[in-house]
Amino acid sequence: MSPLLIRGVRPYGEGDPVDVLVRDGVIAAIGSPEDGGAEDGGAEVLDGSGAVLLPGFVDLHTHLREPGREDTETIATGSAAAALGGYTAVFAMANTDPVADNAVVVEHVRRRGQEVGLVDVHPVGAVTVGLGGSKLAELGTMAKAGVRVFSDDGVCVHDPLLMRRALEYSKALDVVIAQHAEEPKLTVGAQAHEGERASRLGLAGWPAAAEESIVARDCLLALHADARLHVCHVSTAGTADVLRWAKARGTRVSAEVTPHHLLLTDERLATYDPVNKVNPPLRTEDDALALRRALAEGVIDCVATDHAPHAVQDKDCEWSAARPGMLGLQTALSVVVATMVETGLLDWRGVARVLSERPAEIAGLADQGRPIAVGEPANLVLVDPDARWTVRGADFASIAANTPFEGMELPGAVVATLLRGRVTARTGRIPA
Repeated sequence: MSPLLIRGVRPYGEGDPVDVLVRDGVIAAIGSPEDGGAEDGGAEVLDGSGAVLLPGFVDLHTHLREPGREDTETIATGSAAAALGGYTAVFAMANTDPVADNAVVVEHVRRRGQEVGLVDVHPVGAVTVGLGGSKLAELGTMAKAGVRVFSDDGVCVHDPLLMRRALEYSKALDVVIAQHAEEPKLTVGAQAHEGERASRLGLAGWPAAAEESIVARDCLLALHADARLHVCHVSTAGTADVLRWAKARGTRVSAEVTPHHLLLTDERLATYDPVNKVNPPLRTEDDALALRRALAEGVIDCVATDHAPHAVQDKDCEWSAARPGMLGLQTALSVVVATMVETGLLDWRGVARVLSERPAEIAGLADQGRPIAVGEPANLVLVDPDARWTVRGADFASIAANTPFEGMELPGAVVATLLRGRVTARTGRIPA
């Protein structure tokens, strides 16, 4: 692989533009153009004039659907979407068919990700066999195969004894248990956030307490086990309060928020368009504002997409029959810019923290989310901070097109993504 010279970028959006030389997968030199830059006569040149340079993004929560639902997404198409969205590593959730509850399936996912080679694909192992919630899966075997995060995402590990045992095992294995927090007895038949709007629309309510009660319980279990707990897709102001309380007590808990819960609210449900159906559901404006504040404060650690492709027949139907979930990989950056940067809650270093550094730390990735400095891995993304673009799901790399942001004009765009110094996405295209 020949050297690459990135011209005129501003690391973290700070200071004067610099040139960055990448050689053998690492940052070899950083220099001011006025002082000769970081010249290498044989290097390919990538013009980054006006671009912000950030560490490549890491998504702790992606559904790639392979194996089993390759009609909605594959590791290849999902990896392409991730690269185009600025990601250099993604964690593929376990709710595939067959479920990733053993070393054979997780190795398949990892191997396919390596074959595609656009992003590092890390398989998430199931906590329980078949996501059934009754028997622990082969956590030790999967951990030996390199799995660092375990989750039954899509369903909650609702049995407190089973969750306690999972956390105790995770402490011994030095891995993370990621919980889909939903007390199932409170959400039977639920279709929307429980509140005035759901009542007016005639939709069964999904109460905030269904999430908050599980998060509170699991934080206590994690505290007593001294284990690492990660809370998936936080959606309520109350959950942010629980996390604030738990962290103050020294609980080893981290949490993520999705782009759609930062931007969208249950007002969108008035049209009964199933593209807005997601689990947990879109909440109120007060919840969205509280989630933004919690993310800025670090109470919520990071942004994760919960990228969930669905076939047309699973979304283009009546609300009650529609599958929950939304695409997220190619819009995440722009939604973060709209909700966090343009509102003054985060600067570009903050964006690096919530999209790259903290998720890499949570998952224990030594080569992701690293500083932009000489000698560090060249997992990088160039962002045009002034760009504005209109979302068209049909133009996405994913097989599916179920984006709730269809037709919206969003700020910020990925110019290029580099994985260990190799350009994996550039100006909206995957290089041949």
